[in-house]
Amino acid sequence: MLENYKKTLKSAETEDWLDYRFVRPFSYLWALLFARFDIHPNTVTILSMIIGAASCMLFAHGSYYYEGWNGFLLNIIAILMLIMADVFDCTDGQLARLTGKKSRIGRILDGAAGFVWFVPIYLAFVYRFYKYHDLEFSFLGLDDTQETVLIATAIVFVLSLISGFAGISGQQRVADYYIQVHLFFLKGEKGAELDNSAAQQKEYDETPWEGNRLWKAFLQSYVGYTKKQEAATPRFQELMALMKEKYGSHDTIPAELRSRLLQLSRTIMPWNAMLTFNFRTAWLILFCLIDLPACYFLFEIIAMEILTRCIIRYHEKNCAKILQELGK
Repeated sequence: MLENYKKTLKSAETEDWLDYRFVRPFSYLWALLFARFDIHPNTVTILSMIIGAASCMLFAHGSYYYEGWNGFLLNIIAILMLIMADVFDCTDGQLARLTGKKSRIGRILDGAAGFVWFVPIYLAFVYRFYKYHDLEFSFLGLDDTQETVLIATAIVFVLSLISGFAGISGQQRVADYYIQVHLFFLKGEKGAELDNSAAQQKEYDETPWEGNRLWKAFLQSYVGYTKKQEAATPRFQELMALMKEKYGSHDTIPAELRSRLLQLSRTIMPWNAMLTFNFRTAWLILFCLIDLPACYFLFEIIAMEILTRCIIRYHEKNCAKILQELGK
């Protein structure tokens, strides 16, 4: 059973401690159950979206400080729903690898799942701040007037946009890219989805609109997604171009160089894992339960962005060093 479980993972090295030891084994059991009843991975993804998005209705409630034990319980249920959504989001990929039921629409749905959860949750946080803000106003020494509430809520809304689009979106885009980089040097081209914008643009241009409207829309978005990944990692892009020029495919890269690059990505994996679901959700849970959910936006904008920049800088610095050694 252990070997079958491991086959449903992309790589144990790209999973964080909590995922590898608890979430993924739990997801594997769900995958076995869904496989037994011939449930398609896409159905599981949609179920994940529904559960995650629905949690926003409970996240909109204040916790113990504002609504007592009833509010605390509603927040706990919301947290459990979000965790269950993440479990099913892991399950769909494991189920697809277990049953071989992979599809283009599945790739689209899986990529959209996190946004389907967090957009309504972030809006629920903004509403929650509008309704419950005594703690923040007390800390800042603000008068609880209608005008002040509207201005403060507008500021929190802007923070939610920054947190969502520049924060979680950009940070997880970087995290996903470094996971694929690691898989590329660990398993080769076929074991990774290290896509480049040029290839995606070519596929987009060559795909007809008729019968492929949803896929074309995804490809258009994905071209921009890969371009942003490449723009964030210029030295690595130079290194990849140089290796392709000097050695051709992954299989012809000298073993010593490939091992060195694998070790480089392996070094950042524990930090990279902090950019994904578990670490940031632990902080989201904390801020919700202490009735300061709007402060989560500041955490994501400041602390998580600093972590992201440090990871990129470390990897880029080492790529620049290898470039120099290779004569460029």
